[in-house]
Amino acid sequence: MIVLMLCLMAAAVVRGEDPYIYYTWNVTYGTIAPLGVPEQGILINGQFPGPEINSTSNNNIVINVFNYLDEPLLFTWSGIQQRKNSWQDGTLGTQCPIAPGTNYTYKFQVKDQIGSYFYYPTTGLHRAAGGFGGLRIYSRLLIPVPYADPTDEYWVLMGDWYSKTHATLKQFLDSGRSIGRPAGVHINGKNGGVEPLYTMEAGKTYKFRLCNVGLKDSLNFRIQGHPMKLVEMEGSHTVQNIYDSLDVHVGQCFSVLVTADKEPKDYYMVASTRFTKQVLTATRVIRYANSNAPASAELPAAPEGWAWSLNQFRSFRWNLTASAARPNPQGSYHYGQINITRTIKLVNTITRGPGFLRYGLNGVSHVDFETPLKLAEYYGISDRVFKYNLISDEPASPVPDLVLAPNVVNVTFRTFIEIVFENPTKVPQSYNLGGYSFFAVAIEPGKWTPEKRKNYNLLDAVSRHTIQVFPKSWAAIMLTFDNAGMWNLRSELAENRYLGQQLYISVLSPERSLRDEYSLPDTQLLCGLVKDMPKPAPYS
Repeated sequence: MIVLMLCLMAAAVVRGEDPYIYYTWNVTYGTIAPLGVPEQGILINGQFPGPEINSTSNNNIVINVFNYLDEPLLFTWSGIQQRKNSWQDGTLGTQCPIAPGTNYTYKFQVKDQIGSYFYYPTTGLHRAAGGFGGLRIYSRLLIPVPYADPTDEYWVLMGDWYSKTHATLKQFLDSGRSIGRPAGVHINGKNGGVEPLYTMEAGKTYKFRLCNVGLKDSLNFRIQGHPMKLVEMEGSHTVQNIYDSLDVHVGQCFSVLVTADKEPKDYYMVASTRFTKQVLTATRVIRYANSNAPASAELPAAPEGWAWSLNQFRSFRWNLTASAARPNPQGSYHYGQINITRTIKLVNTITRGPGFLRYGLNGVSHVDFETPLKLAEYYGISDRVFKYNLISDEPASPVPDLVLAPNVVNVTFRTFIEIVFENPTKVPQSYNLGGYSFFAVAIEPGKWTPEKRKNYNLLDAVSRHTIQVFPKSWAAIMLTFDNAGMWNLRSELAENRYLGQQLYISVLSPERSLRDEYSLPDTQLLCGLVKDMPKPAPYS
């Protein structure tokens, strides 16, 4: 009888756990042709772009990655919050890289999330060779979405592309040269052609998941003759405004609905660079079913100037009446009524010299250490690897000369903080914060001052994980740091990130408790100073 009861209890535990989804990835080099010319790229299971990760809120995702490249490798899951689990964030500050000829198994949960995301390699400039793909998270069946189910869903993974190899681009940066301008733009790994990428049936509505997976350039996306209804942005349902085109900045993802209510024929999807002297454009064909009429050669024009893009940002609003991955409405979290406990202002800078090029934040240009910062902190040897708070919350003016060092900011657990990004350069910036979503409350030209808070959107700013900062402008975000771990805040511009325009935010729980953060996984790779050290006692 006792044995039977124990078996029933065990079965109940198994049934109560959220579902698992398993993937095996073989990462190799292979031939790709994003701009029509064969070149070497990074494939996952022979695919470019890589295979989709298809999940539902609260699913556990397990991905066994076999690295068949000749270089160390890591993947990050851009925008996935990974509650209590920065061990799986896939950056060099949190994980040892996967050595060539070896494998590592990622395990993380897409907790309380919905929406469109993508993954990509974070080591070196591997992202310039591919290795990226879409990651979709559906709402649980019990949680309704604020629009009817589309007939089908289509990925649009677009980005700028360089004709030089990722190894050559890395050599440029290591020698003090910029990677320069891209050679073109791709949509789902190709540009041009008359064969359809997707097919639509007349009268039906489709969801397009748009992500800018490029290295440097903001892109404007539009579809000939077809307006787009914005319904989701980086994990949040939005007010469903209609747009003829959308600016998608590096690292950002949108979901839009498109209805096939025009003349049955072919139509071009168009992605073109923004804020560049030379505009680079990619096209792919959408075909109405049972039609063979070609698309018009006249492409819809892109908007001009960044003021247009700024106004578009201001039009984005959180849908306060919709549920997200939880049954409560999105607007039930009244972020605008929480007192700010700390303001951190980050100013991006660039330093050039003969054979020298570095980017930084508040005078510090981040460098990766052989021992990941998270491991050093967990093993109690952080003083041998980095110093906390090398930068101040309010940088000096002018920002001092760059210091090259690991850049780690310590943040008190569960405090509500305002971060202001100030961009004094002529180039648009884009930033991502791992492990969190934040409220993008304002973007404005000029310099930030405390008086600017009167212009914040404190009611329905979209909760998201990337924010663009236009030239000679600033952007402000607000969030509660309630996810313990070591989290990467980085420029999404690959050159800037590689050359130091990033930092890590250490959010320590004083309890050292499993309630707040997972212990070091038994399977975690160890390297650097901690490789042969005894493991600390796990959290309880």
